Amino acid sequence: MIRLEGISKSFAGKDGPVVALEGIDLSIAKGEIFGIIGSSGAGKSTLVRLINLLERPTGGEVFVAGERVTEARGERLRELRRSIGMVFQHFNLLSARTVAGNVAYPLELTGQYGKIEIADRVDGLLARVGLSEHAHKYPRQLSGGQKQRVGVARALACEPQVLLCDEATSALDPQTTGAVLDLLRQINRDLGVTVVLITHEMDVIRRTCDRVAVLDHGRAVEQGPVTDVFLHPRHPATLRLVREAEPDDGSLDAISSSDLGSCVARLTFTGPNAHRPILGRIARENVVDYSILAGRVGHIREAPYAQFIVSLSGRDVAGAIAGLRAGGVDVELQDRSQSGQAAVFSPLHEERALHVV
Repeated sequence: MIRLEGISKSFAGKDGPVVALEGIDLSIAKGEIFGIIGSSGAGKSTLVRLINLLERPTGGEVFVAGERVTEARGERLRELRRSIGMVFQHFNLLSARTVAGNVAYPLELTGQYGKIEIADRVDGLLARVGLSEHAHKYPRQLSGGQKQRVGVARALACEPQVLLCDEATSALDPQTTGAVLDLLRQINRDLGVTVVLITHEMDVIRRTCDRVAVLDHGRAVEQGPVTDVFLHPRHPATLRLVREAEPDDGSLDAISSSDLGSCVARLTFTGPNAHRPILGRIARENVVDYSILAGRVGHIREAPYAQFIVSLSGRDVAGAIAGLRAGGVDVELQDRSQSGQAAVFSPLHEERALHVV
């Protein structure tokens, strides 16, 4: 649906060009919810504005629905922007217009619809976002969550193929954030709209997205299915974002090596395995003791997961690891042979991880 190839973007600065994005390659499939995450200043908002050409890339190409649109101008650019709705962080509603008037505004701008057609379309959109009874209110009379629902309805007015959400929930409280994310998922499911979600919060990605790209200093440093990126972060920027969402993930750093067993492993249970007593059974079968050093249990979208960092010791640690893997558990071993690498896990370095005490 959307493809970015070799994208770079620079802005003029008083001491020369300032690079905001460099070497970005992304592919977003039709009908998926794709997350773009990064800390403040990583380049997220610049990247999303390149998709609808509110910003033009300094280098590289933008493709939408298989068509190269990088140089789109005039009527073609207007058509492109009508096919790409946008939801903003601070709502950007017109204070002098009612809720219905705000949703009607993009339809009026096209000049293609009559008053009755616009009214019918607005009624349907307000019903979809649960605001029918607020049609004649003004933005100042609404809560933050209601304002964002108006923003979503307005973004859907021209029946876009793509919905860009730039920090759409960062100004909302947690409960309202959850309701807006549920609405976006429902729209994605019911209408098949491709959703691109920009955020600095890993929890938003975990609850909502199918795949994610992590930006750091203008580069895409990691991308893939949310389950892989969230549960097995490889880049320091990703690990930092995960730890902000799940603080216990870093607790192993505070444990001295003398407190650990012969092997430290990160065990990841997904799907039905998240609710099965696999670890206890495997430990008994191999006469192995284990201590849980850190852990988290939750859901990635609807899929349950459990992830534990454990210390293993006893008769047959290697056999226990083999049994866990055979049972569908993802096992990553800590390599403690290098100082300063206390919380680094990998499925590699098997022998070294099992023999370092």
